[in-house]
Amino acid sequence: MNALREIMRHVPSSVVVITALYDGVPVGMTVGSFTSASLHPPLVSFFAGKSSTTWPLIETAGRFCVNVLAARQPQIATAFAARETDRFTGQAWVPSPLGSPLLEGVLAWLDCELHAVHGVGDHLAVAGLVHDAHASGNARPLVFFRGELAALS
Repeated sequence: MNALREIMRHVPSSVVVITALYDGVPVGMTVGSFTSASLHPPLVSFFAGKSSTTWPLIETAGRFCVNVLAARQPQIATAFAARETDRFTGQAWVPSPLGSPLLEGVLAWLDCELHAVHGVGDHLAVAGLVHDAHASGNARPLVFFRGELAALS
């Protein structure tokens, strides 16, 4: 529905990169639909497209790291949104406490275990149980607004 797409362009959304290790290989994807789902238990949620080729790898891993991007990191969002490329080329990372790739320089991160997946239209609603989390500093977040990556001013 084109009207819905146009209206949703006016709703700013977060920009995160979901990462995991699949058979020892780092995988990741950019997501613009991340939110808190519950405080007790601590759950976060995001939507993955049913046509995603990366999501099944992350789902199989059973755990993932949510990397909240800072305003200075639009190139990371773009790289992890690209298809059929090694998204980790030139990207420094360390293992999170659960072992998923934790990208260098992110604004915050949440280390999660897969909790639930539900089909919702052409997407999958994914919930993750948060095991560990950290916010670093007071940098501005990267947001998606009117079809563009932007910083809050």
